[in-house]
This record gives sequence, C-alpha cells and structure tokens, in this order.
Amino acid sequence: MPTPANDAVPVDYETDPGRFAANVLSTARFSSCGDVHPEIAHRLAGCSLVLDVGGGTGALSRLLTRRKTPTVVADLSSHVSRAPGFAVRADVAGLPFRDGTFDGAAALWMLHHVPEPIEALTEVSRVLAPGGVLAVSTSSRWNDPELAWALPRWGRPSSFDAEVAETLLGKVFEVESVRSWDARLVTLPDHDAVALFLRGRGLPEPAARRLAGSVEVPLPLTKRGLVAWARKGA
Repeated sequence: MPTPANDAVPVDYETDPGRFAANVLSTARFSSCGDVHPEIAHRLAGCSLVLDVGGGTGALSRLLTRRKTPTVVADLSSHVSRAPGFAVRADVAGLPFRDGTFDGAAALWMLHHVPEPIEALTEVSRVLAPGGVLAVSTSSRWNDPELAWALPRWGRPSSFDAEVAETLLGKVFEVESVRSWDARLVTLPDHDAVALFLRGRGLPEPAARRLAGSVEVPLPLTKRGLVAWARKGA
C-alpha cells in the first residue's frame, strides 16, 4: 500500500500556536477519558531510555519523569524547549541519535503530519535497540462525525490515520496489539466549548465562534482512533 504523501496534515505549531493550545485545553476539559499519555507512560515506564518523537511540550515525558524513566523528547517545533529533561529540536526523518540508543519510543498524534510515515518509522526503528517497543496513536478520518459539516478535513485520508496505521506500522515493525475506540467520549457542554473545540481543530477564532452558535448543546462527540504497540525484531 503506497503512502498517500500529499495527504499529510500540515504542521501549524509555529504558525498557529493558538490552535494547538485550544486542542490541548479542550481535551483536558471535555474528554471523559483524557488523552492516551497515561496509558503509554504506564507501559513504557519499564524501559531504560525512551524517545518521545513529536513529543511537543512534554506531556508524555512529564509522566515518565515522575516514574523515574529517562526520556528524550524530539520535536520539529520550537515549543519542544518547554519539555522537561532532555529535549532536542529534530525532524523524525533524521533523528540525531546513534543506532540502537533507545529501548522504548512513542509517536503519539504526530505521524499524520509526516509525508512518508514508513520512512519515519524506519528512522525510529534505527534508533531503537533490537526488541525495543514503539507506541503510536492516531485518529480516524471519520473522527467527530457530529461536526463533519464544520471540519474542513473530515473524511479525508491523512498519511497516517486509523484506517491505514496498522498496515503501515507492520511494514517496519512487528505489530503486537491495537486498541481502537468508537464511542462518545467527549461532551461539549455549551457554545463556548464548541468554539474552543473547533478552534483546536484548525478553524480561525471568528469562524469557530460563528459555527458554534448554530450547534445544539450539550453536544456529545463520537471519537474514533487507535493506539498500537509494536516491537522491533531481534
């Protein structure tokens, strides 16, 4: 299966930091189960050294640090400077680490930004030791169907969405498990919440507020996506 390179979601962390902040805030406020980071941290806590690729400001590394698990955060955006511990500004296509440096890695909510995910996964595999584990997460192209009419990319394939993630991951790693979800896990209680959510999905502030006003609230949202665990062969 060829990777749909032209469907990588554009990176906007530098050009639109408000979008990223709104997304993080809406998840924290309105999700009934939070994000996947605690689940990932729990399993990676047994590793001797973890690489968090695309780890942003360090949501995962903070949890791992509390568990006394050394973690390196690598991210293309300058906001990686806010991550705790060791952080480096780097592209997943050319990680500045020696072969086999890490025994655990995570690539959470980021591979859909990569034009060639298989190349990125191959680079992560390079810096993992034989037998090292990798966690990835991504959303479905059919995520948040209740707001399909307002989300500009809804239903459009990305380079690494839940519909292709397991197949692409299996081209580089041995896939061990996949946990998918398709459930109403978020409830937006009022129009301000809807506006914040839409802002986090990339809409400009005026458009987000205008469209939010036409929604009946409270609004439950169906979340679709997956977490997958894979291992590098010996």
